[in-house]
Amino acid sequence: MPDPADPADPLADEKCGVVREVGGQATWSLSSCKPGFGVEQLRDGCCDSYWQSDGQLPHLVNIQFRRKTTIQSVAIYTDYKLDESYTPTRVSVRGGTNFNDLQEIEVVDLTEPTGWIVIPLKDLNERLVRTFLLQIAVIQNHQQGRDTHLRQVKVHSPVTNKIVSSATFSQFSTADMRQFQSLR
Repeated sequence: MPDPADPADPLADEKCGVVREVGGQATWSLSSCKPGFGVEQLRDGCCDSYWQSDGQLPHLVNIQFRRKTTIQSVAIYTDYKLDESYTPTRVSVRGGTNFNDLQEIEVVDLTEPTGWIVIPLKDLNERLVRTFLLQIAVIQNHQQGRDTHLRQVKVHSPVTNKIVSSATFSQFSTADMRQFQSLR
């Protein structure tokens, strides 16, 4: 189980260019929300605003990608001092191709969390997760709270630097194509 209470800056990898935030490429939906406390507030980049659910547990954040996407981690921002019983204590992250085949990837237990919690995602073979649909489920809140507050959510994908060289493409096998293999 990952240690979400890392004192170092959890978004340092994003600032250094090791990962990139891919949540903007997805379509977001929520199981419920109070008016004025929805996806816009969850994704606005401001830790003073938040999503507030409005209904029974579990509370769900659904993140759907147009193409299969490699996900390295999910970062959520919570603030126990401000939100108290609205703060999650147990969060499940699930992945799949659609809502019917979601599988649990990671479950994290939180104790009075304040700040960014990074949840690394790997499959059973310790490989990064590739998925069309990511679901964050708040299973339980502090003090048996009914509704939840999540202040921000970020989805990180690894940055791969691939060197492209003409040598990679210059091994032609037909005579017609070999004539274009070198410049004269």
